[in-house]
Amino acid sequence: MIRTMNKLPRRCFVALGCALLAGVSAAQNLTQNLGDAWPARAAAAPDPALEAQVERLLAGLTLKQKIGQMTQAEIQTLTPAELREYAIGSVLNGGGSWPGKTRTAAVTDWRALSQAYQRAALAATPGVGLIWGIDAVHGNGNIHGATLFPHHTGLGATGDEALVRDIGRATAAAVRAAGIQWVFAPTLAVVQDVHWGRTYESYGADPQLVRRMGRAEIEGLQDGLMQGQGRGVVATAKHFVGDGGTTHGVDQGLTRTPFATLASVHGAGYYGALDAHVQTVMASFNSWQDSTTVDGEGKMHGSALMLTEVLKKRLGFDGFVISDWDGIGQVPGCANDDCPQAINAGVDMIMLSTDWRRFIANTLREVEEGRIPMARVDDAVRRILRVKLRAGLAAADGDMPPELKRLFSPVPAAELQDAQANPQTEALARRAVRESLVLLKHQPGLLPLAPSSRVLVIGSAADNMSRQVGGWSKTWMGNDTTNADFPQGQTALAALRAALGADHVVFDADAQRADAKDFDAVIAVLGEKGYAEGAGDIKGTQSLRHSVRYPEDLAVLERAKAWGKPVVTLLFSGRPLYVNDLAARSDAFIAAWLPGTEGLGLADMLVRPAKGEAYRFTGRLSFPWPAAPCQFATDDKNAWWPVGGGLSGDEAQGTTSPTDVPDPVGGCVN
Repeated sequence: MIRTMNKLPRRCFVALGCALLAGVSAAQNLTQNLGDAWPARAAAAPDPALEAQVERLLAGLTLKQKIGQMTQAEIQTLTPAELREYAIGSVLNGGGSWPGKTRTAAVTDWRALSQAYQRAALAATPGVGLIWGIDAVHGNGNIHGATLFPHHTGLGATGDEALVRDIGRATAAAVRAAGIQWVFAPTLAVVQDVHWGRTYESYGADPQLVRRMGRAEIEGLQDGLMQGQGRGVVATAKHFVGDGGTTHGVDQGLTRTPFATLASVHGAGYYGALDAHVQTVMASFNSWQDSTTVDGEGKMHGSALMLTEVLKKRLGFDGFVISDWDGIGQVPGCANDDCPQAINAGVDMIMLSTDWRRFIANTLREVEEGRIPMARVDDAVRRILRVKLRAGLAAADGDMPPELKRLFSPVPAAELQDAQANPQTEALARRAVRESLVLLKHQPGLLPLAPSSRVLVIGSAADNMSRQVGGWSKTWMGNDTTNADFPQGQTALAALRAALGADHVVFDADAQRADAKDFDAVIAVLGEKGYAEGAGDIKGTQSLRHSVRYPEDLAVLERAKAWGKPVVTLLFSGRPLYVNDLAARSDAFIAAWLPGTEGLGLADMLVRPAKGEAYRFTGRLSFPWPAAPCQFATDDKNAWWPVGGGLSGDEAQGTTSPTDVPDPVGGCVN
């Protein structure tokens, strides 16, 4: 708890007494402002029949079984036998965690492990199955051969809710086919500073866009789930709340903003999520402090005000709150395996990397000692059981739950194919790529290229699927993969060869060997290496200039510009970057974001089809594009392009990039 020292009476000289009074003062101030900051949302009317089932299941559980329901263990740390012994209620696989630690595990391997866990769960708690969570944040990226869609930055640029809803449905089908029931998506962050390495997980800087798109994704993910139609997965609204607003974009840092702004900006996506009946919410790693009163709640994982008073009571959320990866260990006074503060604050299920045995032992002891009230345990388990019943993962009569009957039934080949590339998901992803590209600079008449064009392709990302798909793709960081990890996809180079013919496309990655005189155009494909979370933060005084981190990309454009041929540049990036030096050496410049595996969507926008109409660029920025190397803030009004900016490609007049601005001496001042 952040204290309000300037409001204490003068007689408070004893440190402990002052601290206690300060905490009371902070909590009172925030609670008094709760109604003004967070508009009340009516909770859904309880279903009496469902609630009666919840109570019957709850009454049949021992304390040990209840704590087991509150525990989520990583699959590499837990065997089915251990799951049965400890009555574990949930598992997850982290990024880069596969059955048998096998990167190319088949869909049937995933289902077999799920079946083994579910048998153990039913043996431990009859009628109550397991719920398995996975980070399928742009398609089911852990599965070998799965179609990967553009990350959220690209989808935000489409502005197309129907498209995002369909992507949610396709992702749910891919996850279900692997025997998994729960997706840790979507991220509802409203990014304020693109230093943040998770910027690409955000739809944009506009709270209302995040609200609309997040609702659509949840509707797609959960479509058919609670109607018992054998479709859909449990979705997660994350990360509650303020993850996109930390000072200088530091991952898991401090968000200093007024309570009302926390609600209106960072809370906007949660109103949409709750309207879509999202079943789980993930607590955020960040801390929060009110910048006007110095009141605050410290780490969100330990905030009873935010998790219970705001989310559960004020907003009427009746699902369960899941912690982030070992997130409870960041609460002051806690460890990864021991945190009554987080449970008492309102975290219902604890995500643990390795320490689940000690967590269970510690939590059992703390309940017995009264440090965690039995009523809080019952509330947490009641919420978990409610979600499991809605999702068909529990049955109050002790019978096998309906979703598990499906899991153990013979699976149609078409359903197994949903986990991997198929014509429907490929077409959907290809369309998403087309709609997500934003044309920032264009020489009139250059694009699209004629289908008979001869092109020279250059650049570090042209034949590099790792840079094309970004993080959370087969592995956590996505930077330790090769093209072979994505057999279902096409790199930009492969897509151009498919569109123009292999004999009309020559590839020279560093532009050192080819002669451009026989080509109609040069296509440069540049990009960031994969990253996720804090590893992707732009740290310290480093600028947004892409060529600072990737000087080889500037060098290749220098060589290409000297050839005198039109240069079309695509940039794969997880955020808007300073590219004036690159754009100045390009005749067309395209923000391609992280488009995923369907590279044919890139070629669709670059090459005119032999028959039919050419596609127009419809993608529009959901973040401002910086005109200077230190424009990190997404509310900066002096951008090269504002939110909503972008060209269609058929304008009579093109646009040029602004003049290259040198980085300030000593770097950017935060």
